Amino acid sequence: MQASAMLLHLPHHSTIASSLRAPKLSHNQLHQSRRCRCLSLQLRRVRLQARSSPPESDPQTSGSDWERIEPETVSEALMKEKGEKETGSDWSWLPVFPHVLTASMANFLFGYHIGVMNGPIEDIAKELGFQGNPFLQGLVVSIFIVSAFMGSIAFSPLVDNFGCKRTLQIDTIPLILGAFLSAQAHSIDEMLWGRFFVGLGIGVNTVLVPLYISEVAPTKYRGSLSTLCQIGTCLGIITSLSLAIPAETDPHWWRTMFYIACVPGLALILGMQFAVESPRWLCKVGRLDDARVVIERIWGTEDVEKSIDDIKSVVETSGDQSSWQDLLVEPHKTVALIGGALFFLQQFAGINGVLYFSSLTFHDVGITSGALASLFVGITNFGGALVASYLIDKQGRRKLLIGSYLGMACSMFLIVSAISFPLDEGSGHALSIIGTLVYIFTFALGAGPVTGMIIPELSSALTRSKVMGFSFSVHWVCNFLVGLYFLELVDKFGVGSVYSLFGGFSLLSAAFAYYFIVETKGRSLEEIEMSLIKRS
Repeated sequence: MQASAMLLHLPHHSTIASSLRAPKLSHNQLHQSRRCRCLSLQLRRVRLQARSSPPESDPQTSGSDWERIEPETVSEALMKEKGEKETGSDWSWLPVFPHVLTASMANFLFGYHIGVMNGPIEDIAKELGFQGNPFLQGLVVSIFIVSAFMGSIAFSPLVDNFGCKRTLQIDTIPLILGAFLSAQAHSIDEMLWGRFFVGLGIGVNTVLVPLYISEVAPTKYRGSLSTLCQIGTCLGIITSLSLAIPAETDPHWWRTMFYIACVPGLALILGMQFAVESPRWLCKVGRLDDARVVIERIWGTEDVEKSIDDIKSVVETSGDQSSWQDLLVEPHKTVALIGGALFFLQQFAGINGVLYFSSLTFHDVGITSGALASLFVGITNFGGALVASYLIDKQGRRKLLIGSYLGMACSMFLIVSAISFPLDEGSGHALSIIGTLVYIFTFALGAGPVTGMIIPELSSALTRSKVMGFSFSVHWVCNFLVGLYFLELVDKFGVGSVYSLFGGFSLLSAAFAYYFIVETKGRSLEEIEMSLIKRS
């Protein structure tokens, strides 16, 4: 979700083409020759980065403070110039997949706890004695957001000291405790404490998981693997909404739903015991031998020392200790501002308001079950996340983000047209349903997954945890404000006016992405960071 970065210079295609002219060799000799050329070009790229002359400006980002990172890697440029195409399947993502899949279980819990209150809230209020009190009902939901904000701020020192793996295990404890307290609650106070602990854990995990995935995923598949965060959240929502169906006939079923939430929490703690630690964190704390073992395990045996040297050079350049004051100096300040701006725009583009109002929209066309309506929304969100996982490393982050917000804007204006100028009641309701589903689908294509993944990609190793913590704290504050004032604005100005505002913010977000977001696909985190350090 972010904006600009430096252009990494590559040799001109003619230079690459000339370097490929060689006498015919045997298969093994040709293979070794190509490796030597590739390494030579990589060394040349490093030398070019070290030059003091400023990089060329990309015309697409003229007017921004940062310059575009060229999306092609050296190997991609060689393949394109030679006219070669990859044959067979590339399974280089497979060794790291179990590790990121395990970590994304934290996002499953996030989604589950979002949906768990959707269906049985009235039963909970009746049994715990606050039925008919909208303030207390709102407090049970909103305290989750407040403690999540606190968790996102507290996240940075935890991960800096304990690493991603241990922090994820430690932070799952309040998730389990909160779910158990909620299941056992016999008063409003016990329920509030349970929701508070859950929110505290979610606040840390929603920041930690995308950071962890960005640091352990191979560069080529970093985007696709990062979408597991969005996919996990969608699956969690779908699961909780599906499990909420019995609550329509059993007023005490909600307790079982909270007990069930303890199971994936226990599985997450156990699973992370077998997951790898971030090799970048291991290098940062001086555990180089452990980092080598991890890199060989998840990235392969080739270029292990090169990866270690790249990470070490970044750590030596930026340092291994950071404070919140570091976010006030470049390039960290720009990244933090962009991260906060992306989450601000994402929330005020209306995703939570649309999700809140979607059950009423479905009710107008005869779908009276709120859980069933929310289930349709969750499945649409999941479908969009799957498409995003396929496109994000092919089309890139920037293009997907721009297209996502443009789709959200069009769908908002479609709903406004259906409300303001309906041909007939049936057509108006049908257009509203179509607009809502298109909005959610296009959100899941870019605005959802890209916003969370591009911040750690552009952040430096020194301040990555703090930039993430700051950005997600903005997310939770804006999330709270939209949830607090959405219905009040609808009552005062009408749905059409509020959705027009959401459409306007979506267009603003697309413009922001066009002028400030740079493409990071195909670049290692170290390559991106060195270009930012040079720029500053």
